[in-house]
Amino acid sequence: MPDLNTPWWYRQALDTASETGSVEVLGAKIHYETWGTDGPGIVLVHGSSGHLEWWRFVAPLLADRFRVVAFDLSGNGDSAWRDRYSGEAFAEETWRVCQAAGLPPRPFVAGHSLGGFVALETGHYFGDRLGGIVFVDYTVVDPEDFLEWGGKADNAGYRRRRTRVYEDLDAAVARFRLLPDQPVRHPAVMDHVARRSLRQVEGGWTWKFDPTLYDHFVLGADQRDKFVGLSCRSAVILGELSQDEGTFGADYMRRVTAGRLPVVEIPRTHHHLMFEEPLALAMTIQGIVQTWVAEDGREEMSDALARALT
Repeated sequence: MPDLNTPWWYRQALDTASETGSVEVLGAKIHYETWGTDGPGIVLVHGSSGHLEWWRFVAPLLADRFRVVAFDLSGNGDSAWRDRYSGEAFAEETWRVCQAAGLPPRPFVAGHSLGGFVALETGHYFGDRLGGIVFVDYTVVDPEDFLEWGGKADNAGYRRRRTRVYEDLDAAVARFRLLPDQPVRHPAVMDHVARRSLRQVEGGWTWKFDPTLYDHFVLGADQRDKFVGLSCRSAVILGELSQDEGTFGADYMRRVTAGRLPVVEIPRTHHHLMFEEPLALAMTIQGIVQTWVAEDGREEMSDALARALT
């Protein structure tokens, strides 16, 4: 008998066929997973201390219309760690994963939280080769209001971090928390993601992310300028109840785009909205991207419609 407390999309996502692969980027092996075979390409980028499982319940919902790939940024998940990290390196990883996964030309990038910053960097370096960018609970702010939270090794009193080792897997899973914290709407989803956030080491289990990632990595006050300079389209999806500081620039982005930037709020969702309403998030991404696909194929569509009348 099915668990009545588990939503239908939970089991469907786990049962949807996918393939895993890896590609070496700037000396680090990057792990990725793909869904679907036909249609335009979409690459999904996770946020800080996350991994591709953040997209586990979204990617399969897009796979009937798109070729989809999600991957672990270096320093996260099952990808290799680096001595130092940079936005340019993350952008290179994103683009190389698109190629390795066989995405068609002009793929679309959807990035959540820190992944939105990575999407911005990808647009900065590869924008003329992209179809568009969807920023998910990530915004840019006026440079005068920007506060840097990277480069921690330069702060006074800095101490190099280590991840805690837990003797027991279940004890480690019980310590799993989201940042910022939010209500747990689907416990099965949280358990799935938590268990895949851990790796076995000597003495027990510890988290997969590199605790030194932000020692030298900085985001920079030039994010606004990079956004303004994008050579591809963009849109924003926000969680209505998100308290993440990375979303506070939505009104500013509307102002600098004369109110024309598509900004969609998904009702009753928090920062990690894919764990609450993956169907709504997937269909919003699909709607935005399919509109862009239609724009690109407007002439082809007009010709097809004309042929239908002959």
